[in-house]
Amino acid sequence: MIYMDNAATTRTAPEVVQAMLPYFSENYGNPSAVYSLGSAGKKAINGARRAIASVLGAKQEEIFFTAGGSEADNWALKSVAEAYSGKGKHIITTKIEHHAILHTCEYLEKNGFEVTYLGVGRDGVVDIGELEAAIRPDTILISIMFANNEIGTIEPIEEIGAMAQKHGILFHTDAVQAFGHLPVRVDELHIDMLSASGHKFGGPKGAGFLYVRTGVKLRSFLHGGAQERDRRAGTENVPGIVGLGAAAAKAAETMAERAAREEQIRDHLIRRIESEIPYCRLNGHRTKRLPGNVNFSFRFVEGESVLIMLDMKGICGSSGSACTSGALDPSHVLLAIGLNEEEAHGSLRLSLSEENTLEEADFVVEELKKIVARLREMSPLYEDFLKYGEPGIK
Repeated sequence: MIYMDNAATTRTAPEVVQAMLPYFSENYGNPSAVYSLGSAGKKAINGARRAIASVLGAKQEEIFFTAGGSEADNWALKSVAEAYSGKGKHIITTKIEHHAILHTCEYLEKNGFEVTYLGVGRDGVVDIGELEAAIRPDTILISIMFANNEIGTIEPIEEIGAMAQKHGILFHTDAVQAFGHLPVRVDELHIDMLSASGHKFGGPKGAGFLYVRTGVKLRSFLHGGAQERDRRAGTENVPGIVGLGAAAAKAAETMAERAAREEQIRDHLIRRIESEIPYCRLNGHRTKRLPGNVNFSFRFVEGESVLIMLDMKGICGSSGSACTSGALDPSHVLLAIGLNEEEAHGSLRLSLSEENTLEEADFVVEELKKIVARLREMSPLYEDFLKYGEPGIK
């Protein structure tokens, strides 16, 4: 099997699994208990909190554990909306956010808030001038993702954070795709709140965190016990949190080497696909993109058909966000960067890890060439194009 769907989820690193194991059957006590079996879990949780804070350049008490990125996104937006509604009810985000942000914004709109959805350029980058023009006296939050989960574009986070700070507005970033893959220092980037999820960087599923700068009002999201300093009730997922901390530390230590390797294979894939498969388009920024992200649209084919035929060859990829798999509608991200519905339906995302090789990349390209050619042979749209042509297609 050749696994190239790491944006959907990564393999839990063996050393992360080893770090988690004792907290299933040995140190299994409830971390809220006063006896030593419980305090071992509490100590492990605090160790993971320190590890994550160190990676971000944050304080330990600014890290709150969640069940993943979607919960962290919901918590950030809903908490700010509730706590700062007296100041204003206007929020700014983008059209290419993950649905955890977009659907939360839709919920807030139904509850009296106004949301401005910024467009992006062809490469998926937010225009700083448009962002500043959208700011109003009643704007309380700017939430813009660090890097896009589908097309890999990295946003100008430092500039966005500086602008938010200049106007006295809170800045949240969904860093689910970026944390563990790109350097993220919250003070340097002027970030007030940040969401991340462990299974995107070699950690377990079901464990994530929300960074909240000291001084930001954070209301409780889950009500019940006093866990997470009275902010998130429920017995802590000790093994998951331990794995999250171990994965964060490992990711920070190996980041530069991993990124260089992934970029080499990424660029090799892009070069070969562009030169060897006609009528394709690279989606996202050519250079300001995640190290392991490759996203192409192929005209006259269906992305789902490409995926099925790749799977028959033992290759795992995706046609968009894993969270919208099975949806009939084309990707909102691809439509936002200017693709029509046909082009958006013909997309393929390959997302790499340090475990992928150049040999695997070459095998994928060779199979992809055959698959696209075969699907186009069966396409009436392609047949019409060959007969009659189409203005603007070269």
